[in-house]
Amino acid sequence: MNNRIAVVPGSFDPPTLGHLDVIRRAAALYDELHVLVVHNPGKEAMLPIAQRLTLLEQSIAEQEIEGNVIVASWSMGLLVDYAEDVDAGVLVKGIRSQVDVAYETPMAVVNRHLAAIETVFLLPDPAHAMVSSSLVRQVAALGGDVAPFVPGPVARFLDTGAREG
Repeated sequence: MNNRIAVVPGSFDPPTLGHLDVIRRAAALYDELHVLVVHNPGKEAMLPIAQRLTLLEQSIAEQEIEGNVIVASWSMGLLVDYAEDVDAGVLVKGIRSQVDVAYETPMAVVNRHLAAIETVFLLPDPAHAMVSSSLVRQVAALGGDVAPFVPGPVARFLDTGAREG
């Protein structure tokens, strides 16, 4: 596995400014970065995967994130299977709180055992530390302004969806 290729997995439902912060910083650290939209069976999705891919691509372009960034999706098995398919040696995860550490640590240990892949945790910019996709979905569903928490393409999409809904 190549430690210069990394994968940032997530549900990105919807992508937030916190996600984009992690993507930007990870893109600067690795030669190739795969931003991977994965289906989380424990969560009911607001947006279909195809829409999340489009919003991520638009947001990465609008935010002018530099580097070799590839946006993809995966639903055919374990995350480490995708990492092995693209020869990635690193998973990058954003960590907002102790709750995230407690949730992500066992997965990092299992992923290292399954595929000898390392997990790197990045702390968020403090401005985005308390924002989650779940919170954005809740604010959007109640008609609130999500623009301070999400990139422009996501804000415009959610605003349009709210008007059409």
